[in-house]
Amino acid sequence: MLPRTVLMSSFFFLLAFVTCTSVPTTPTSPDENATEFIRARCGGTRYPDLCYTSLSGYAAAVHHSPLKLARVATNVTLARLRALCSHVSALRRARGAGHVAAALRDCADELGDAAYQVGRTATELRGLESVEEPEVAWRVSSAQTWMSAALTYEGTCSDGFQNVDSGGTSSVEADVCRRVGKVKQYTSNALALVNGLVDGR
Repeated sequence: MLPRTVLMSSFFFLLAFVTCTSVPTTPTSPDENATEFIRARCGGTRYPDLCYTSLSGYAAAVHHSPLKLARVATNVTLARLRALCSHVSALRRARGAGHVAAALRDCADELGDAAYQVGRTATELRGLESVEEPEVAWRVSSAQTWMSAALTYEGTCSDGFQNVDSGGTSSVEADVCRRVGKVKQYTSNALALVNGLVDGR
């Protein structure tokens, strides 16, 4: 049998060897965890790539909160809508009179209504963390209603160009319809994230 001092020396040698040869692990940053959370939540939307690219920059503010993510998505959508409404209004003023100008005017009105509904959604989601049931369910339901209404208004804007002489094929109309289609994707994603709040905040 080996002397006790030899056994103890061997034990400490092996312990030192294992400690020195262990591969250090790189800790995952909080922002990295948050971006993966956003990627996972965006997987449930109709346009997941757009969802992730448009929202991942807000990871530090979102953390792992479905509510904060839905709120950010709503605010991003609202900013996009307001910018598009201004763009369409400028095009309308440049066109003067005529069927296309009328369609642009109607479109600007519809987009304004859509922005108003998205703004109502943002209001419903604000401060929801401190609200108790059943008010939470009621406010989330209202947010879903307003965001769905915004999608309807956006669609009405695009449909309006089908009634003018060019049938929606002129460069101006094509540009507006393309931009509206993009905003609809933002709105759709925001609605999906709001819908996700039904299962919890």
